[in-house]
Amino acid sequence: MAFLQLQKDLDKLTGSAKLSDAVQDVDKIIDLLTAARERVASANNPHTTNLTLAKLQNPIKEQLDGLNSNLRHVYKAQNEFNKSLKAAFPKAQGSLPTEHDPMESHSDLINRAIVMHLLREGQFGVASTFINEAQQQQPETTQTVQPEFESESQPSKSDFHPVMSPEYLPPTDAIITDANIPSDLTAFQSQALQSSFADMYSILSALKSHNLLPAISWARENCVELEARGSNLEFELCKLQFIWLFKGPEINGLPDTPENGVQGALQYARENFGRFQQRHLREIRQLSAAIVYSPNLADSPYSSIFDISAAFDEVSASFTREFCSLLGLSAESPLYVAVTAGALALPQLVKYNSKTKAKGTEWTTANELAFETPLPRSMMYHSIFVCPVSKEQTTESNPPVILPCGHVLAKESLHRLAKGSRYKCPYCPSEGVVKDAKEIIL
Repeated sequence: MAFLQLQKDLDKLTGSAKLSDAVQDVDKIIDLLTAARERVASANNPHTTNLTLAKLQNPIKEQLDGLNSNLRHVYKAQNEFNKSLKAAFPKAQGSLPTEHDPMESHSDLINRAIVMHLLREGQFGVASTFINEAQQQQPETTQTVQPEFESESQPSKSDFHPVMSPEYLPPTDAIITDANIPSDLTAFQSQALQSSFADMYSILSALKSHNLLPAISWARENCVELEARGSNLEFELCKLQFIWLFKGPEINGLPDTPENGVQGALQYARENFGRFQQRHLREIRQLSAAIVYSPNLADSPYSSIFDISAAFDEVSASFTREFCSLLGLSAESPLYVAVTAGALALPQLVKYNSKTKAKGTEWTTANELAFETPLPRSMMYHSIFVCPVSKEQTTESNPPVILPCGHVLAKESLHRLAKGSRYKCPYCPSEGVVKDAKEIIL
């Protein structure tokens, strides 16, 4: 019951309780004041000034009353949602200790994550404002660091064509990647980066309207890079276009021409499926055979293939993933992943903190938790290695190393075991020199 009320209040908050009306009221007040100032300045007459100010009172009062009414509506919806939230999650109202903030000295990383998230969401104006305000708060000694690409896996502008318009001339700005983010936020105002994300959202908007042609055009421009990654995006787009044409004008809403319907789909297959035969011959045969069952496709063996209820959402997610990958970025926003992971782990952390605090046994180790953070497998981005000697989890500063004998342990454990420059393996009779141990990446 509490969750139903929470969903109801959330829909109310996101649906009707918006600040757009309040913003319009403020804009009208600004317009009234600006017009009055211009009349007073142009008249240069005390009588005109008094008359203008007198006439201004009622319109300003009406707008202020409307503004207050709109804000009260928003605040009421927010308060109702907060009450429903507390009722639905009564155990999440505890507090976590704030004595130690591991991100306190990494505000630049937080700022970069916020900027990248805004750019990914297409909020270029908000990102630019945030960058300017963040830069004003930084010390003047901050040096501008231009992005450099040392890895051969990073895409170059000559290999990747994120912008579709033929009139577009690629700017000289380097594309910024998750793996090589500059320390200066102004680099995020790169025209190339913003143009790339603007193009991505243009294509996603077309996909939302069931227009596959822009996405297909982009996939063909970048087919070499996509095939090198083993991506099937181009074929999946062409396959969906075939099915969409096959549905006919009654469903796809396209003009009733020879290029639409079953005949249009067949012609599209002849023109576009030839280059995919080597990798997708079986699927092409299934699509072609389905034409025989077109009068009664629902009862055919191929009905599941032509069920596209979620196909456009799936292909949009695939497109976003491939687009970001070719830019050298992760498919999901790091800020979104971090916040989601924190929200999933927070209830157990709150519960643990309240239990230990009640017993007077608070956890005092600042850089690690007393238990494994509960996260789904989709958020496990790397393997976890626990040193068999120290029983500690390896970190960037204490990575796992492999000995010539094949055994693996933490780097700090190896140095503690070593006598001078030599060591004896704790699990076999082998001996060796510390410098022969190689760091490994799991």
